[in-house]
Amino acid sequence: MITVNARATFSSEGPFKLTTIERRELEPHDVLIEIKYAGICHSDIHAARGEWGPVNYPLVPGHEIAGIVAKVGSEVTKYAVGDRVGVGCMVDSCRDCTNCRNGEEQYCLNGNTGTYGAIDRYGQYTQGGYSTHIVVTEDFVVRIPDGMELDVAAPLLCAGITTYSPLRHWGAAPGKRIAVVGLGGLGHMAVKIAHAMGAEVTVLSQSLKKKEDGLRHGADHYYATSDADTFEKLAGSFDLIINTVSAKIDISAYLSLLALDGTLVNVGAPAEPLSVNVFSLIGHRRSFAGSTIGGISETQEMLDFCAEHSIVPEIETISANQIDTAWERVLASDVRYRFVIDISTMENE
Repeated sequence: MITVNARATFSSEGPFKLTTIERRELEPHDVLIEIKYAGICHSDIHAARGEWGPVNYPLVPGHEIAGIVAKVGSEVTKYAVGDRVGVGCMVDSCRDCTNCRNGEEQYCLNGNTGTYGAIDRYGQYTQGGYSTHIVVTEDFVVRIPDGMELDVAAPLLCAGITTYSPLRHWGAAPGKRIAVVGLGGLGHMAVKIAHAMGAEVTVLSQSLKKKEDGLRHGADHYYATSDADTFEKLAGSFDLIINTVSAKIDISAYLSLLALDGTLVNVGAPAEPLSVNVFSLIGHRRSFAGSTIGGISETQEMLDFCAEHSIVPEIETISANQIDTAWERVLASDVRYRFVIDISTMENE
């Protein structure tokens, strides 16, 4: 086993503490990655605080990982020592079911293996990117394009692919009218990517305080959902709505903003159930859908797309001993727009 430093939470209340964890010795197709940066996702907070189910503590979160290949297994063909690589929300799947064979490993019929909080095929509890090193099979590693810095690449492994995948699947393109609900870590990436795909983009946010940012990211329009007139004015306006918020909202009200055959896609994952008035769907043949991340090939496609269009998230880099404060700021929506941990600070108390 390989012993590495990490920051872990030992209960649902925290705080984070410096500790050591074990990584497996390299199998023939494994890659050892020296982690340089790890993004903080709202999902980390939901998971670590037990809001999505029981947790086996201590837990090391982190599924937005960017680093350098430090060592490769004897049969690795895709990567070499020194390569710039990333790891996202999953580190394995069955690789044999229909979805896996079709490159949709995120929807593995036998359940993909999460980067943290899961049991892998070796019977080990997976631990994430708030650590100095990680061992991952080469098939679940992606390449960071040349010219893209590792710190801004990290959040693309979740926030980037989580928004790119539904935009691509539901056909974001010139002539499409797309709304993005929320301008946070996910939302600002959705705006940038949808704009680059040529769509007409509208941001729907609680207030107008981030309007200048939204327009700078590529939005054509920006409306406050706290203003009741917004829903009346925009009724039937959109072909696609991407809901990025991880809080309970009035789904039926947002469905009313869809045009005929429009789709509302939820990528935010609130802990509370969301209710839907079926008449909001059947009146205009609307759809209410969900989407998670993308498969490995689509994640690589997203990285290459972002590199081609110079799309990167806006980040605030923090040290490892600022994780607790960063989490509280995420919950208070006090970040523009993604925290990224500088893993070189991991050993500092």
